[in-house]
Amino acid sequence: MLVPLAKLSCLAYQCFHALKIKKNYLPLCATRWSSTSTVPRITTHYTIYPRDKDKRWEGVNMERFAEEADVVIVGAGPAGLSAAVRLKQLAVAHEKDIRVCLVEKAAQIGAHTLSGACLDPGAFKELFPDWKEKGAPLNTPVTEDRFGILTEKYRIPVPILPVSWMGEQAEALGVEVYPGYAAAEVLFHDDGSVKGIATNDVGIQKDGAPKATFERGLELHAKVTIFAEGCHGHLAKQLYKKFDLRANCEPQTYGIGLKELWVIDEKNWKPGRVDHTVGWPLDRHTYGGSFLYHLNEGEPLVALGLVVGLDYQNPYLSPFREFQRWKHHPSIRPTLEGGKRIAYGARALNEGGFQSIPKLTFPGGLLIGCSPGFMNVPKIKGTHTAMKSGILAAESIFNQLTSENLQSKTIGLHVTEYEDNLKNSWVWKELYSVRNIRPSCHGVLGVYGGMIYTGIFYWILRGMEPWTLKHKGSDFERLKPAKDCTPIEYPKPDGQISFDLLSSVALSGTNHEHDQPAHLTLRDDSIPVNRNLSIYDGPEQRFCPAGVYEFVPVEQGDGFRLQINAQNCVHCKTCDIKDPSQNINWVVPEGGGGPAYNGM
Repeated sequence: MLVPLAKLSCLAYQCFHALKIKKNYLPLCATRWSSTSTVPRITTHYTIYPRDKDKRWEGVNMERFAEEADVVIVGAGPAGLSAAVRLKQLAVAHEKDIRVCLVEKAAQIGAHTLSGACLDPGAFKELFPDWKEKGAPLNTPVTEDRFGILTEKYRIPVPILPVSWMGEQAEALGVEVYPGYAAAEVLFHDDGSVKGIATNDVGIQKDGAPKATFERGLELHAKVTIFAEGCHGHLAKQLYKKFDLRANCEPQTYGIGLKELWVIDEKNWKPGRVDHTVGWPLDRHTYGGSFLYHLNEGEPLVALGLVVGLDYQNPYLSPFREFQRWKHHPSIRPTLEGGKRIAYGARALNEGGFQSIPKLTFPGGLLIGCSPGFMNVPKIKGTHTAMKSGILAAESIFNQLTSENLQSKTIGLHVTEYEDNLKNSWVWKELYSVRNIRPSCHGVLGVYGGMIYTGIFYWILRGMEPWTLKHKGSDFERLKPAKDCTPIEYPKPDGQISFDLLSSVALSGTNHEHDQPAHLTLRDDSIPVNRNLSIYDGPEQRFCPAGVYEFVPVEQGDGFRLQINAQNCVHCKTCDIKDPSQNINWVVPEGGGGPAYNGM
């Protein structure tokens, strides 16, 4: 269910509506207003307001039921499913009984998975040598791969996953798959090693009080827990701090990918064609690029999208509106004219690459896939590396679980072999070879300087230069104050090629139980207005691709307050990454909530 703009008094609404239509942003004078009323309470989640200090929770039974497994996997994306499948393949081949449990917060396997839709099939074929016989839905071999630079009106040519099906294969092998169960908490043994995870509690009112239907989550204990949450996982964030996993790497940097599926006029359809571009509508100092893939799925489908680096500096930039504007380019629009948009989604992407990979193992667990960040940034491809990391993790864990000479200093097994095996694989070599492409875009020439660097040092030397460039720090630190930036005027959507935000979110199938605490939690409810709105003109109202954050007039007195429309959240994690105050902490909502992507 989508949330409309807040109900305002007639006069206040007319003023606010006029401002939005005229400028698409709150004017600087308005954003400097501070509320004359008490800061309203926004966050009610127990991670901010502990239950042991809340009298409404007195006498509530907080006991949890526990299950024991050999391996627990958090996240049923390509990496998590690859690990599950490979573990069971090995167990069958060696006649071993290994219990593997996989939890996934989406209601259906694949419903929260959004990718560019173009797959390097190497790891997939390694995991499923007989994939054709099993009917894997890989139907569109790439027949033409084009790359270009877009100016405002011209195109300059430049020389250039089937998750639900994998879930079926995992279940057929005996993996216990639990969709609709969100892993909310990491559990630890007394010796500090990871014990497993707990799924989230259900039956909690929006104000944080227990309902009559309240139920505690389930504990899943394991000898090894694999964290495959995807980009910027909320449990992985805790593990980074607990085990200091980022001590010897650079901060992760990110992009936001926005994507649509269209059914187009058949005369514009070129099955197998792949188009990538950089440049317009982004300036040279804003990293990003687009893709347009012509699919062969029985009807004239295209998948298209724009990726915007989240290290952008102008708080007035809206990735969603940049994407809508991009579709009007003379080289893009003709493909879409006469077509119909059928799906929309958005997701954060890891862009730090080789320099930002953390330590991958710790007592009782390990990280795989996009959780630590194995995406090949210039190719905008990470499914193949994610799958390979899952395969290597499974093989390393299996060796340790079945070792007759197993010795462990902790109760939770520390599978250090996994990181060693990954560093000796083609994944490490591939990521190392492209390590300098993304940070090379930070120079005076921006993205174009990066292209020159790539032409010299990647295409000629294949990434063997004897140095490694650094990133410019965390993305949230890059945002400039609004007073130092120029507001961006975005054209009004025409309803044919470009669209408004709420109609887009409707196509994502996003839905959450309304009566639950907002999972977009704030460490301090006053910061959005007193700092973010005052200094940065409220960038959360623009960087969110789902209309979750709105600054609306307060009911009494002057000023604005932040309204969080948590039901709209597509689980992209952008707010947690880009918030300049690092005040937003994304946690899981009740299991089953979120987008319902199909074929994205």
